[in-house]
Amino acid sequence: MATILITGCNSGLGLAGALAFARNGDRVYATVRDPTKAGALQQASDQEQLNIQIKQLDVTQPTTFPTLIQNIVAEAGSIDVLVNNAGILRAGALEDLTEAAIREVMETNFFGPMLLTRQVLPQMRQQGRGYIIMISSLSGVAGLAGDVVYSGSKFALEGATEALRHEVDRWGIKVALVEGGLYATNIFNPNLPQGDVLPEGYPKNSPYQELVETKLKEVKARIPEALEPSIVGDLLVKIACSDGSQLRWPADDVAKMVIGAVFGHSDTQRDAFLRGAAGTDWWSEGRDSPSE
Repeated sequence: MATILITGCNSGLGLAGALAFARNGDRVYATVRDPTKAGALQQASDQEQLNIQIKQLDVTQPTTFPTLIQNIVAEAGSIDVLVNNAGILRAGALEDLTEAAIREVMETNFFGPMLLTRQVLPQMRQQGRGYIIMISSLSGVAGLAGDVVYSGSKFALEGATEALRHEVDRWGIKVALVEGGLYATNIFNPNLPQGDVLPEGYPKNSPYQELVETKLKEVKARIPEALEPSIVGDLLVKIACSDGSQLRWPADDVAKMVIGAVFGHSDTQRDAFLRGAAGTDWWSEGRDSPSE
């Protein structure tokens, strides 16, 4: 039985991961920023009598990390797998996003995982084993218009994780990145338009408004096609049992296709592929939105 620490477990991929590990017979510490929103996880845990403990953790508050880690290790003896899942998305063009929004995304999606990993590594080194799993995104391998800050946070996470992999392997610590397509999670909700109205706080009369409106409407239209988070949950269990030789783990067919394409082309071919995949040729060429 392994001890698993997962962040961002009130819904979506984190909840699915917590359940998958617990059903596998592991001991799970599932963290949430707001414990009052962990009802779905608590209910599932109670119904199935799973070994899940829900802990409060805000990944943007690193001063709280040492106490959490110390308490888990004192109780369970070790942390064998850390899954950095908690993340947020703020859609929009760079000019239109506030500094506060940019920093919030980076604090949550990059600094949070890095600093929590940093706190866990000493005890993993001491025990001579461990697995660090980062929930990344296709936005971390393919930067698309209207997704600049989220992509930036995930690209940073990807680069740091790849470098970390070579720093800690000598101590038997394994590192992995999970790349996924569109999943049925709440991460998009604050960013989606209500009817024809962009999310609250988005600047009116932005020069990028047509681009952002078109992209957000496309995402909203695709939500019914979103995949079940349980796919990623089951993948996390598989990764934790692997030998560590694989860094990037595509979670679905779309992810496999994108990763295969972006890592095997010239920059010109990559640009053409990304614009085609995102449907933004019209924007780069100065044309009107095709939805007009």
